[in-house]
Amino acid sequence: MTASVPLSIAPREEQVFPVLTPTQLARVEAHGKRRAVQRGEVLMEAGAQHYPLFVVVAGALEAVRNTCTGEEVATTHRQGQFSGELNLVSGRRSLATIRAIEPGDVIQVERESLLGLLQTDAELSEIFMRAFILRRVALLDRGFGDVVVLGSQFSPRTLQVREFLSRNAHPYTYLDLDTDEVSQESLDRWKISADDVPVVICRGEAVLRNPTNAEIADCIGFNEAVDIDESHIRDVVIVGAGPAGLGAAVYAASEGLDVLMIEANAPGGQAGSSMRIENYLGFPSGITGQELATRAFSQAEKFGAQMIIAKGATRLTCERRPYAIEIDNGTRVMARTVILATGAEYRGLPIENLASFNGAGVYYLATPMEAQMCKGEDVIIVGGGNSAGQAAVYLADKARRVIMLVRSGGLAETMSRYLVRRIEDNPAIEVRTNCQIVALEGAKHLENVRCRNKTDGADTIENIRHVFVMTGAVPATKWLDNCVALDDHGFIKTGPDISPEDLNTARWSFKRQPHLLETSLPGVFAIGDVRGGNIKRVASAVGEGSIAIAFVHQVLRE
Repeated sequence: MTASVPLSIAPREEQVFPVLTPTQLARVEAHGKRRAVQRGEVLMEAGAQHYPLFVVVAGALEAVRNTCTGEEVATTHRQGQFSGELNLVSGRRSLATIRAIEPGDVIQVERESLLGLLQTDAELSEIFMRAFILRRVALLDRGFGDVVVLGSQFSPRTLQVREFLSRNAHPYTYLDLDTDEVSQESLDRWKISADDVPVVICRGEAVLRNPTNAEIADCIGFNEAVDIDESHIRDVVIVGAGPAGLGAAVYAASEGLDVLMIEANAPGGQAGSSMRIENYLGFPSGITGQELATRAFSQAEKFGAQMIIAKGATRLTCERRPYAIEIDNGTRVMARTVILATGAEYRGLPIENLASFNGAGVYYLATPMEAQMCKGEDVIIVGGGNSAGQAAVYLADKARRVIMLVRSGGLAETMSRYLVRRIEDNPAIEVRTNCQIVALEGAKHLENVRCRNKTDGADTIENIRHVFVMTGAVPATKWLDNCVALDDHGFIKTGPDISPEDLNTARWSFKRQPHLLETSLPGVFAIGDVRGGNIKRVASAVGEGSIAIAFVHQVLRE
């Protein structure tokens, strides 16, 4: 391994850059073809849309990228080692140029053949997928990618752009216009004014000024490998890629169904923003929501599921089957069955000027980016659920003091006991019960927070620049336009919760009753946080995803 590989990965060198045995090489060659390469030969250019995996039989290859200051070598692949990372599985553009630095032979495996290999050879699948995932971790840590973000710590939209890229596990280089010495040089080179911030530069070619997430996704090529032919009818379309949607996608794709996921932002849902999930089965030391989401997404793609990113569903055509789901750009995707896993949207505070501080002192996620901004400062967390508790424990290591504001009289009724104990034992965390925020003050950034004690009505003013709002969410069902029956709180009714009146209104024509997770619309299922009666746990959401697929099979046989 070259010296350019980060130290955090070095102890796992044999997993990041494994050496295949002669027997394993022979099995790989059965899925590809052997070819000779010459010194200096470029096998693949950075930014290539269609490219293969290369396994070195003899000689050596290196992966490089071009930067503003010259060429940077990512790593060198020698005998028995192979190129590639997660973009090869997803079909997205290559992040590096691959060229031969010694004459030799390689095995070239096209992407479709690689997916077949990953699905049929368990041993090689483990070796390849583990290496691809760990390599992506290294790229993220080093900011080794095809995107440069020019922004400011005082720009709410800059934070949103960085969160979008990070939540989608796409590596990028960030240049802070307030502190980075290279920034002015970059601004001059790309003829960018301060009013254009944030600026996203894709592959050193396209310059996006204050772009939307959809524009960023298009520029990077998130959806280029996705088949969105309107005449193509999918077995199942899954709307939403939180734990429930990802669970459904993994089971559906692994069982041979034609699967398309539609995600308006990034895989993982609300759980994807959690810095530590410690009560999820099989991870005794805990796992971040981002890691869990990335692994699940990669797992679904390995089995052939496809995902549309940054283009949300806007309408479900429910008058006839197959169903049609319209997405942001006006495209329609057709489906024999539909799974609604849209989750819930963050609930804000009932404060008139709240929106003016979103991203400028008011946040709805507690990730390393937010933690860096409030390092050494006091912060407030509003909420008493598990998300608020996880954020408090995480931020307590970064901030000077964490104040938790809880509307109720305590945490025990709404938070897991292990989190309550950690909060109670942490001297940096202060819990204020029967307390709420009634006003936010500041110019361009939050400066002061007015809190009110519900018991005695007394107000206090805190000099706080960072507030994290984690007060629950409302179901994302407005786009359904009365296609399915909802409960009094707007959540989707399923199975036995659907009344005879609901079925009459929906003109249910089947002799059978709706399946366990089926809505009042035949063949349309609801899972996860958008479903009435949901448990609000990652494990239960994933379980609902797997159960829904069992019923999808039954509907497809009808």
